[in-house]
Amino acid sequence: MSEQKPKRNYHYSSAQKAKIAANRAAKAAKKKAELEARKLRGAQARAARAKVKSKERAKVATEITKKLAGTSKEKSNILTGEELQKAPVAIQKIVEKEEKEVIFRPHLGPQTAFLSASETEVLYGGAAGGGKSYAMLVDPLRFAHNPNHRALLLRKSMPELLELIDKSRQLYPKAFPGARFREVEKRWIFPSGATLQFSFVDTDPDVHRFQGQAFTWIGIDEITHYSTPYVWDYLRSRLRRTDLSITPYMRCTANPGGLGGWWVKKMFTDPAPWGDSFWAKDIETGDTLRYPDSEYIAAELRGRPTFKRRFIPAKLTDNPSLMQSPEYMAMLASLPETQRKRLLEGDWDIADDCAFPEFDKQIHVVPNLKLPSGVFRFRACDYGYVAPSAVLWFGIDYDGTLYIYRELYQKGLDAADLAQEIIEIEANEPRPLVGVLDTESWAQRGQVGPSIAEVMMSWGVRWVKADKGPGSRLNGKAEVHRRLAIDTITERPGIIISGNCKNLIRTLPMLPLDPHKPEDVDTKFKEDHLYDALRYGVMSRMVRQNAHPQEQAYVQKAEEYQPLDSTFGY
Repeated sequence: MSEQKPKRNYHYSSAQKAKIAANRAAKAAKKKAELEARKLRGAQARAARAKVKSKERAKVATEITKKLAGTSKEKSNILTGEELQKAPVAIQKIVEKEEKEVIFRPHLGPQTAFLSASETEVLYGGAAGGGKSYAMLVDPLRFAHNPNHRALLLRKSMPELLELIDKSRQLYPKAFPGARFREVEKRWIFPSGATLQFSFVDTDPDVHRFQGQAFTWIGIDEITHYSTPYVWDYLRSRLRRTDLSITPYMRCTANPGGLGGWWVKKMFTDPAPWGDSFWAKDIETGDTLRYPDSEYIAAELRGRPTFKRRFIPAKLTDNPSLMQSPEYMAMLASLPETQRKRLLEGDWDIADDCAFPEFDKQIHVVPNLKLPSGVFRFRACDYGYVAPSAVLWFGIDYDGTLYIYRELYQKGLDAADLAQEIIEIEANEPRPLVGVLDTESWAQRGQVGPSIAEVMMSWGVRWVKADKGPGSRLNGKAEVHRRLAIDTITERPGIIISGNCKNLIRTLPMLPLDPHKPEDVDTKFKEDHLYDALRYGVMSRMVRQNAHPQEQAYVQKAEEYQPLDSTFGY
């Protein structure tokens, strides 16, 4: 075993021991002093923060009290939810108990989402009675305390505008004491100098009245009354600011359907799930709108998306006041099914005055449609160049069921281009097809060259004239109704549409009735081209009931010449 080294024993003198003890005591005292100093500094910092916070609360409380009393410098009685949360508990209780009159409190849900939305363009749309119009009156007030705020609120006609003006008279003087309404100009002037202009735009050219003007907030109530997006797109060029503290917005409301339902649906409700924010898209191509690659655009913006849109759906159930009315609910219960669905659910696939309310995606649309064998195939076309050319491909079965298995919907194609598109599409068809084409394409209006139909036939795309004689529109609509109905024997509809015919499925339930001729579809509706092709197809002579394949084989065999004597052939 190795020997262990002996432990060293240190012997300190009394003086040394006293010195060591003094050093230890000094270090302990220093450490304690540092700890106390840190505690003191923390307490001082907390006190300072509490003092600042107390001053802020006092300032907020003073300002809120002035707002409630109507003596605020902003001359505004508007109290936001954020301000209410910062307010003292006593004031919160006053507001909650409504000891002070609350002029407007948004309903939780879509109305609150609309008023707090940050996207540049927002549609608040859906069922009637969801509180949309009142929200449109409140939204432009968010910057009414700023003298550089200029708001514009529009409707289709002046009589429609009067209801909004009457509601504003009840709201604005209470929200902004001292606000004045100039009757002749239909303009509110707020104490800050901000303005809100009420006006109307009846036709597309009327919107040019605002040329050269600038607004920081633009709103249109019931935007589906406009048959095209021209008014909305033009007003976007009027949206700009000179004060960076103001965020420019465009807002609109709508009920499903109407003449403009087709483009509003494509612009707001189709690009993204309802309620989600999305980058604005071109309604024709579906491409995201981006800054151009131009020397006039800042380098960091070139190629980037321009702005965001959002669709906030409204339902009748969002308005607690109406939902508590038994009379109103009884009225809803008495409505037809389609109207009841539109009002309660805000269904954008059902127009207010839809021409074909019996159309149901669950019944008439098959996602992966496969044609039965032996069907007779043909096509129908409504030609357009500025408007889209609409082509539908049909198959008619032995029992009369009409299958629509393909569509072409594209603008900017001349006759030769359309013919080549059809040839390419039909490359795998079992045999050459014949189609029905609108009679306008056969007309020669003084031109020297061939007609549209003749050009396409010169490429080998064969057509016959569609029936557009007297009464053809009404007869065609009646035939579409008949085929959409459920057959009592087969328990199937007479028309089945493939899920890949997206534009036909989108536009068919949106077709409005003509207000002056309710038996017909409104010809002012801008997307009736596929309906016209459908009408030509169902009314063509090629739509006939074929025999069952076994019956066809039996008839064909019976008609074959069979000699009695096989040797001599007779």
